[in-house]
Amino acid sequence: MKVTTERKWNSRELILLLSLCLVGVPILLENILYYQLIHWFDNTLYAGTFTGFCMAIVFTLSVYWIALKPNRIGWRSVGVAPLTKKMWKTIVLWTILLIIISITLVVIMDVLSIGTSNDKTDSLKSNITPFTLMIGFLSAAVVSPIYEEIFYRGFLYTWFRRWGIQKAMIFSSFIFMIVHIPTYNTLPVNFASGLVFCWVYEKTGSIIPAIIIHGVVNGIGISLSVLG
Repeated sequence: MKVTTERKWNSRELILLLSLCLVGVPILLENILYYQLIHWFDNTLYAGTFTGFCMAIVFTLSVYWIALKPNRIGWRSVGVAPLTKKMWKTIVLWTILLIIISITLVVIMDVLSIGTSNDKTDSLKSNITPFTLMIGFLSAAVVSPIYEEIFYRGFLYTWFRRWGIQKAMIFSSFIFMIVHIPTYNTLPVNFASGLVFCWVYEKTGSIIPAIIIHGVVNGIGISLSVLG
């Protein structure tokens, strides 16, 4: 099963959703809303988690209202297809490979002394309880993988795929990487992860395997960063 390029999408959908991703969400949610939530909660973990939930809602609904509903197409167009038994081999293989790749890149960035800024993780580490750990884990390992795969692979990769698989992988992964600024020491991991998720989606025709791999790797990452 391969990814089917949806020819009904044109530049309008791409411009609108990229504007949302690169301008609207960073300004309105990641800055204005986030800092207002810090004022209300007085806790960066809660503020970051709530912001993440809002981003999930905004990205998912935007894909629906901009790319799917106007063109009268379903979620299958962004890779929401059933998981099959044959996909598990791909999931296990690429989960292991991505963990190895991620660890290697993080070590290299650490050696180069390239720092990171992650208020949510820092807040979680400073106040670890079963509740805060559950919030951080659900946000990183469940919520983020679902909406990010729908948007970055399901829509962006599929849109760019009309220019060729390699270009689509690079362009969508580059965008996926830059939206993770200012966590600079993880940017190579984000780019490499984006390439892996695109490849898995391409080979399976479903974003579900990529969501699972994404969730497992994120879950391991946040567990190691908080408890390590």
